[in-house]
This record gives sequence, structure tokens and C-alpha cells, in this order.
Amino acid sequence: MGICISAEAKAEKDRSLDIDKMIEKDEKQMKSEYKLLLLGSGESGKSTVVKQIKIIHQHGYTKPELYSWRPTIYQNVLESALALVRAMKKFSCPFAADITITHVDFILDYCAQDPIELLDQALVQAIQGVWQDTATAAWLERQGSQFYLMDSASYFFDHIQRIGDTHYIPVEQDVVRARSKTTGISETHFTLKDARIHLFDVGGQRSERKKWIHCFEAVTCIIFCVSLSEYDQVLLEEGRQNRMLESLVLFESVVNSRWFLRSSVVLFLNKIDIFKKKLPVVPLENYFPDYGGGADVNKAVKYIIWRFGQTNRARLAIYPHITEATNTQNIRTVFEAVKQTVLRNSLIDCGLL
Repeated sequence: MGICISAEAKAEKDRSLDIDKMIEKDEKQMKSEYKLLLLGSGESGKSTVVKQIKIIHQHGYTKPELYSWRPTIYQNVLESALALVRAMKKFSCPFAADITITHVDFILDYCAQDPIELLDQALVQAIQGVWQDTATAAWLERQGSQFYLMDSASYFFDHIQRIGDTHYIPVEQDVVRARSKTTGISETHFTLKDARIHLFDVGGQRSERKKWIHCFEAVTCIIFCVSLSEYDQVLLEEGRQNRMLESLVLFESVVNSRWFLRSSVVLFLNKIDIFKKKLPVVPLENYFPDYGGGADVNKAVKYIIWRFGQTNRARLAIYPHITEATNTQNIRTVFEAVKQTVLRNSLIDCGLL
């Protein structure tokens, strides 16, 4: 009888140990998994960050995936060309070459199928003619803030011959630069060393923001993207609302939300490359009169960080990073820093720091 009881006790003890091991394994797995929420207003660079994650942590794009971006890139090229020449007409751009006017009229009259399967060679030559006119660059510097032109327009125009080739297959940088509106919620899984990351990207336009609520539970970290260069621009959805002010309003609603009381907040101040070029030409104080640092980039960035910090009534820890989302190495470096922030705050939550 005693031997029987001893055997039963041993079996029970073994089962208990197995359960403990399973619980410990599950806890370790949970501690190494992190949910990151990517927020920000439209065209702040969120989708570009997701593309860079695919390149850095998911072995990049396959040839069929690259090929699938052709219609989007063609559409970006055509829309950018139309936006440029319409503005040139409106503001009476003084062209250096008489032939440029012919190129402008050709682009304005051009009718394309939707989606565009191939760029017409006559269109390619017209775009190149307008872009290479010596008056175009100087005119853009003077009038560029008076109309909307997507950030990647100059990149695509610089590469118009390659993009217009019949056998064109996009390279990864073309895809990174391509613009397509994000709708709904997309999830990206990747591993950052020993940490498993779930990154949620949501639509930035106003009509998409009501969907964010479904992502809020158990978020480890919020990455909030802001375009530094948007200080003189207005929303696509509402032509009078300044984009930087809209980002400030959105950021205020995020950092003071009850959903994020235990979340880290990482602030991506994006498009620093465009900001550096724009600041000497378009004064920040024209749109934010309390700024007094002139064309000093460091002072301007510090001012913008301060403006976002002023909205933080909940006193959350905010970690700002200056980013250039189209630069793969920059995003690689920044995400290493983000990982350290996430891990540190997770340890604090667990009471280990």
C-alpha cells in the first residue's frame, strides 16, 4: 500500500513539474513578444517604415513583389507630373526653353488607362524635358510650398528614364519611395535579435482613425511618426488645416489616452532630409510665430520636440528620434534604439528595474 501511494505521489509531482515548466515556457515567450503600434497622420512616413522593416528583417522583396509595384510607381509619376505642370501653369513659370511649354501641354493633355501598365515613351520624354529645364529647380524653390507635390516626386523624375524603360523592374528604393494610401490595419511580424515584434500600422487619414481602437489593448510601445517638413503644408482631407498642428492634436489625444498609460512612446521626427532643405527657404516662424531660432536646424528640431512635449499632460516618457525613413541604414539604427527602449520599459513593468 505504501509503495502504491509513493508511486501515485511521484506521478502527481511529475505532472506538477511538467505544468510548472509549461507555465514558465509560456511566460518567457510572452516576455519576448512585443506589440508595437505605429501611429501618425497621413504621409508622415509610417508605411515607409514598414517597408524598411521588410527589407531589414524579412529578407526584402522578391522579384514578383517588386514587379507588382510598377502600376503604383507609374501612377505616382503621372500624378506628380500633373501636379507640377498644373502649378507651373497657375504660377506662370518662366521656362528657359521654348520646347518646355510643348512638354507641359502634352502632360496636361495626356490620358492614361487605370491602372497604368506601361509608361508611354512620349510621356517619359515630356516629363524629362520639364524636369531638366534649368528654370524648374529655381521656380520650385520659390513656389514649392504653394502647392502639393509628393515628397518622392523629384526622386522619380531623376530616374524617369530607368522607370520608363519597357523592361523596368522596380528596385527596393523605388518601392520605399512609392506612395499608396494605407487603409485599415496591417500587421507585420519580425524578430529583432531575440525579441518577437508585432508591428501594427493603421491608416493615417482622418477617416481611418476610428479603427485604431481595436489595436489599443496590451500595446508595449507606440511609435508616433511626424513629418518635420509638413510645417507649411495642409491636410489632403481638409485644405485649411496645417499638418503639423493636426499632428500635435493627434499626438495629444494619443499620449493622454487611458489606453496608453503603461505604454512607451517613441516619437519619430521624420523627413529630416527634406526639412534641412526647406527650413532656409520657408521660415518656420511664418507658421509658428513663437519660434525664434531662424534657419538653425537643431534649434528648429528642438522647438518641434518641445511643442510635442507640451501636449504630454499624462507625463509619459517620450523618446524622440530624428529619422529619414527612406534611408535603410538610418531606420536599422533607430530600431536598435527602439528595441532597447522597449526592453527597458518591459523590465520596469515587471519590477526588475
